[in-house]
Parts: sequence; C-alpha cells; structure tokens
Amino acid sequence: MSVRRCIPWPDPRLRRVAAPVDAITDEIRAIWTDMIDTMEAMPGVGLAAPQIGVMLQLAVVDASETRGQVLRMANPVILHASVTLRAHDEASPNLPGVRARIERPRAVTVRFLNADGEWEERDLVGLWATSVQHQIDHLQGRMYFDHLSKVKRDMLLRRARKAS
Repeated sequence: MSVRRCIPWPDPRLRRVAAPVDAITDEIRAIWTDMIDTMEAMPGVGLAAPQIGVMLQLAVVDASETRGQVLRMANPVILHASVTLRAHDEASPNLPGVRARIERPRAVTVRFLNADGEWEERDLVGLWATSVQHQIDHLQGRMYFDHLSKVKRDMLLRRARKAS
C-alpha cells in the first residue's frame, strides 16, 4: 500500500490513549498494511497506529531474523509478564536521533484480536516481547522514555531537540 509519515514528538496525539477496534474490517487490514510498509521503511521491528496519527489500538511487530513474520494486533493486552528483565536500546521514529536503554520484562503473554478477527494469546520472548511492550505503551499514550528517570528523560529530550 504505502509508507506513512510518522508524526513528530511532541504531537499531542502521542500522549492520547488510542480507541479500541470493534471489528477487523478491510479498512483495518489496509491500515495494518500501511503500518507494515512504514515499519519496513524505517527500518524497525514494530509500529503502533498512533505513531502515524491513526488513533486506534493497532500494532504490528516483526522481530524475526528473516522478516516476513509480522504479528498484526488489535486491542493488545499483556496478560502476564516475567519478573526477569531484559535491557534493550529503544528508539522511536517519532523522536529521531536519540535512543535509550530500557529494561522491560524478558517475556510476556499478550492477548489480541488477530487479522482473522479472533482473539489470540501468544507467549513472546526477547526482542518480540520488548517490541510488543513498546507498541502497547504507544497505544496507551506513553513513550519509551517515560520509563527513564526525570533527569535521564530531560537529557534525552534536550539531545533530541539539538538533533532536529
């Protein structure tokens, strides 16, 4: 379909909670296709609809080595998270030029409405789990840097302003 523009921070939509999806329609599938195209063009391992200005609870993730194993999710919710944490450098196309090391649960169980309109549960580990948590944060109006201390967050945002 097409690569969409990622809205720049501090666009207020990035701080809003996205609306739930009622049903998987052709329109929803088209948005997912655009999201996948956009994710691949970045390149990245995940994208949430609010990042492209679509205020729906939609996310895509592909953390596979070979790509082409995209997980399309509507209304994703984390049911369980491991107590073991994993640190990973995270970034966002909405705030280019900066990244931060974030610790998140190493494994999660996520429940979501899949591309067939059915509820599905998946156990995800490593980068898959990190990316799903990152995308769910976007759907809830949070950014990865919200996991940092105020001092580190302020430093990151100052660096981002200088980079732009």
